Amino acid sequence: MAKDMRTFMDQVARERPGEILVVDEEVDPKFGITGIASKLAGRNRFPAVFCRKVRGSRLPVIINLTASYDRLALAVGTTTANMVPDYANRPSAKIPPKIVEKSQAPVKEVILKGNEARMSLLPVPTHNELDAGPYITGDTLICKDPDTGALNAGMYRIQVQKEQQLGVWMWDTHHGAHIRRRHEELGKEMAVAVAIGHHPAYIMAAVSTLPGIGGELEEAGALLGEPLEVVPAETVDLLVPARAEIVIEGKMLPGERAFEGPFAEWPGTYVAEGDKPFIRVTAITMRKDAIYYDVFSSNREHTVLGSLPRMGVIYRAVKQYVPGVKNVNIPSHGRMYCYISIKKETEMDVKRAAMAALNVEPFNLKTVVVVDDDIDVFNDAEVLWAIGTRCHMEKDLTLLPRFAGPGGLNPVGYEFHSDGTKTPVMISALIVDATKPAPPTPYPPRAKVPQAVLDRIDLGKMLKEFKGFGN
Repeated sequence: MAKDMRTFMDQVARERPGEILVVDEEVDPKFGITGIASKLAGRNRFPAVFCRKVRGSRLPVIINLTASYDRLALAVGTTTANMVPDYANRPSAKIPPKIVEKSQAPVKEVILKGNEARMSLLPVPTHNELDAGPYITGDTLICKDPDTGALNAGMYRIQVQKEQQLGVWMWDTHHGAHIRRRHEELGKEMAVAVAIGHHPAYIMAAVSTLPGIGGELEEAGALLGEPLEVVPAETVDLLVPARAEIVIEGKMLPGERAFEGPFAEWPGTYVAEGDKPFIRVTAITMRKDAIYYDVFSSNREHTVLGSLPRMGVIYRAVKQYVPGVKNVNIPSHGRMYCYISIKKETEMDVKRAAMAALNVEPFNLKTVVVVDDDIDVFNDAEVLWAIGTRCHMEKDLTLLPRFAGPGGLNPVGYEFHSDGTKTPVMISALIVDATKPAPPTPYPPRAKVPQAVLDRIDLGKMLKEFKGFGN
């Protein structure tokens, strides 16, 4: 069987027991689903939550499925410790998608067109208190470059505005925004398809930073290790994932705008809303027992999901200048930080590594911390220890004034005024050198138990529960 969201959920259930929790009582799509995930997050727990009964819809919802690096690593066949180098160093050959017949496409089991294609059929959550309403967040929007015919896929926030109207917010530098602008220049309507629910490898491909427009469907094949199965859409000239849970088809007409937002973005705040293009819905296709996949906006899942592709791209960029790069982490608490571990050979290696990372992600990264290769960049305590013991604040901090921007989704990209308006401004960046001096200069060694001893210890066999002195 080809890979999809269901095969992945089965894999998680087998290999990560307890990481998908089921809610059988009815939940409200307005804050009820995200409320459960938020309460778990308050206890520093991020399991997937499968809500089987959602008020107002026959479809269940899964949230937080992609909220951990461990599950993303599982999706691409590796471990958290190795996922970034494995992702970055995988063979570059892409695997083209495979077109299948409609009868072989689960997403065609239910086909709704015209007035039957109503958004109220879907259990779209309202995520946070000040959100303008329900938002589709676990989507990949597919469109076609009018000049080359290349298919592009990306993840965008999509507001349910009416039964058959969806507002779309696209950052100006996104390829989807370029394609939309090009359609408007040509005076043409833009066909779109919004796919909801698929294997995380496909979703990560859609949010990958690829050169040029298009290639995401081929990248999905590379990450899946098999061709992505696609099928022609019903009402628009596009290919869509055949094993998605749901596909919404529609068109965007040139010049049409509607007010979109507010919506809580990944920094955890509200800054971007206004008149934006919208989709006129023409069809909805889905599995007969479709599961609605939701990404919890402005929370752990929102930052984690797009991070592995970004970390892979940063790793490759850094390796061009610092061959001794060991690992890269964009911490789950936010896209504003990046930790890079290197085998330092010269004092210039730190700035080379940091600048390579900043040039890959100039609009998101604010602070790059470079550490030695004995530091686990996926352990915040170790990174902070390195800053405390290996960073001289006076000489090892490099401030890059007005490095990126202006504007963006981070509130620091704006100057806020007393009359309620805001002005976009440039954002500065910081490089933190938390490395030891380059060889041959000596530095005090780090305390550790001999590795040979650690290798001989089997905690599973040695440790037992203490039940009191009377037992």
